[in-house]
Amino acid sequence: MAASLTAAGCRALPSSFHGSWTSSFAGEDRAALARHVTVVLVRAARPRRSSPRMGNVNEGKGLFAPVVVLVRNIIGRKRFNQLRGKAIALHSQVITEFCRTIGADGKQRQGLIRLAKKNGEKLGFLA
Repeated sequence: MAASLTAAGCRALPSSFHGSWTSSFAGEDRAALARHVTVVLVRAARPRRSSPRMGNVNEGKGLFAPVVVLVRNIIGRKRFNQLRGKAIALHSQVITEFCRTIGADGKQRQGLIRLAKKNGEKLGFLA
């Protein structure tokens, strides 16, 4: 969207400048000056937000990721996810039993489970 600004179509803006425009333009008349002044309005696009992505940010990375991907391709995604769910549940039970043994409360237990998940992502178990 572009619009031209002319000297006749412009309202006076409040300003502390009280001098003469003609003296600052070295004798050019206002009509000639108005032909050269063009105001271009550019609408800036909003920055695009990336859509939230479910899943592992370290997908395909990590020491064990190639083995995990190979096993998933061999046994199939559905069966693989069932086995993964069982392994995660078993690991959570081990953490829970450990917390009972040392007397840790539920908040500490939950923190340990979250830590195990982060470590599993980094190592590639959740690839």
